[in-house]
Amino acid sequence: MTDAPDLQPAPPPPPEAGGRPRIVNQIIEIGVTAAIAVVLYLVIQTFLLQTFRVEGRSMQDSLQPDEHLLIDKLTPRFDSYSRGDVVVLHPPDQPEDSTPYIKRVIGEPGDHLEIKDNHVWVNGVELPEEYVHYKTIPADWTSFVVPEGELIVMGDHRNASQDSRVFGSVKESEVIGRAVLRFWPLDQLGILQTPSYPDVPDAPAN
Repeated sequence: MTDAPDLQPAPPPPPEAGGRPRIVNQIIEIGVTAAIAVVLYLVIQTFLLQTFRVEGRSMQDSLQPDEHLLIDKLTPRFDSYSRGDVVVLHPPDQPEDSTPYIKRVIGEPGDHLEIKDNHVWVNGVELPEEYVHYKTIPADWTSFVVPEGELIVMGDHRNASQDSRVFGSVKESEVIGRAVLRFWPLDQLGILQTPSYPDVPDAPAN
């Protein structure tokens, strides 16, 4: 009867090419993958898309508090904001890190806006606004011509919105992006439709 062979511990795996153990290569691979993911996330957040949570009541009934939206930051670089767009913007005269506002574009560059009888008039035509929760309340101005490169924005809930009726026009460069999709809650999932105003004429030529 032969003696049983001595059991010896398995030798460590040989190092891969380059002299590093396999576990080190795996750690490096995980680190590189994580770094790429972070860079892609930052690029997307900065230049392409961003999420936004609705706070407050200024866009009722179109949008409700705590709904989550997807903000398009890419197409506005070559497709200007239009009347009816829902946009997220930096509040004028407030720190860069302050909570962004969400409003609707009412006036485009060159438009002549008036507030008469609790309604908005654009270029001599009353703006049809079926989305408005309450009628327009008086503004700090009754007549306003939108400067080039700027917008007039208002909330749909006019009685609960701090908007261009108070702080005037906002620079397009202060607009973060256009809200395009509501993705939370799931039962409200869908594209945000932009209303059209076929009877409102373009801004008069200078």
